[in-house]
Amino acid sequence: MEAKVGKFFESVTSFFSGSDQLPWCDSDIIAGCEKEAAEADKGSEELKNECLTRFSWALVHSRRAEDVERGIAMLEASLASTADPMKMREKLYLLAVGHFRRGDYSRSRELVEQCLMIEPEWRQAQSLKKAIEERITKDGVIGIGIAVTAAGLVAGGIAAALSRKN
Repeated sequence: MEAKVGKFFESVTSFFSGSDQLPWCDSDIIAGCEKEAAEADKGSEELKNECLTRFSWALVHSRRAEDVERGIAMLEASLASTADPMKMREKLYLLAVGHFRRGDYSRSRELVEQCLMIEPEWRQAQSLKKAIEERITKDGVIGIGIAVTAAGLVAGGIAAALSRKN
């Protein structure tokens, strides 16, 4: 019984904390990837693309909104020139992560579904899709709770005003 109660409280805490399983990236790693990408400009096109992908990964996994935005912009700019389906899948996934971090869950879901069209069994994308759907559900439940509370307050205010008139 205690285990069930513990799991219940853990799930409630997880629901309201909004935790997800995506890794975070700190500014030192981002700076290192940026330096690596700048140095790769002198190398082959393949090396440059690999470094830019790592840099984009670091940016969209950052806690700073401006880094996430920068990562999204870099990935969107490179998407049109990507012919390899596996590299396209990777970039779409990173874009989905960026939009997820930004709070644009519907766009994130669209992008992760495109990933899954390329690679239906990709567990990383499946996991992200589950996190997106959980966040959408959580936001919907919280929105409904706020609306119900507001309606209750309005109804209570009207009832109080009517009782004072009588």
